[in-house]
Amino acid sequence: MKLPALACLAATALGLPAAGCVTRGPRAPGPTGYYMAPAKQRPSKRAPPPAPVLDDAGHEAGKATWYGGKHHGGGTASGEIFDQNAMTAAHKSLPFDTWVRVVNHQNGATALVRINDRGPYGKGRIIDVSFAAAKLLGMIDAGVVPVHLEIVALGHGRYQRNRKPPPGGPPTQ
Repeated sequence: MKLPALACLAATALGLPAAGCVTRGPRAPGPTGYYMAPAKQRPSKRAPPPAPVLDDAGHEAGKATWYGGKHHGGGTASGEIFDQNAMTAAHKSLPFDTWVRVVNHQNGATALVRINDRGPYGKGRIIDVSFAAAKLLGMIDAGVVPVHLEIVALGHGRYQRNRKPPPGGPPTQ
């Protein structure tokens, strides 16, 4: 008999309260040979991100916003450090490192960006682009513009803490 079992048996024989001897639920052997109560599983409170709504040509249409300033130097959902001067963007569901061509409907300007963050969270908005991409798209003053997205190359989607941006630029197409 193991020592904890002997201690519980002795406490019970002497009529002493032995709160540590009582367990609830089935017991499973632990890594040290003692029996441990099973860990409780909690359901995830987060719903999976919605799939992008693409048309037949693989395009998604909606509103774009831009972010920078106070977010510069902070973390992104992919684990990178946000750089407002890089050609990056946030999308709700596209895999990280996906390259997307953003087309501004108001002026026809385009920008090729890499998805490295999650968002936007405003109604009807499909992408948040960095300050550098917003300058190319001519949307700094407007703030919110109608756009459509063209997926150029799907990324791997992996999170890596404090990672550096992948080497090289956008895929050639």
